[in-house]
Amino acid sequence: MLQLSYQSLQVTAVPSQRVPAREDQDGPWHAEAVCRRDEAGLFFAPSKEPTAARLSREEAAKRVCARCPVMVECREHALLQPEPYGVWGGLTAAERRVVLARRRRRDVEVKKAQSAA
Repeated sequence: MLQLSYQSLQVTAVPSQRVPAREDQDGPWHAEAVCRRDEAGLFFAPSKEPTAARLSREEAAKRVCARCPVMVECREHALLQPEPYGVWGGLTAAERRVVLARRRRRDVEVKKAQSAA
């Protein structure tokens, strides 16, 4: 397996601004994010990252997301902003674009069905 050092990245996985507060708790959802603890470098690509290294890093980031208690909130944040880079809520930027395109198509279909009724 490809071994990479992520300690050289100085990127925070969850920004301190533009983040909606959780409705069911006192603090913002990102305060509980697993990625804030020690693995932030996994979530954003260094410049000129080889494809194999990117895929390996993204899979490692998704494993972190899978055990995160606020994964759904993180994912929705990234879809609503939309966040153009990084792994958020277990989805890469490309995967989020697919989700957004599906949502747009679904919204168009719902509007068509409503106007036909």
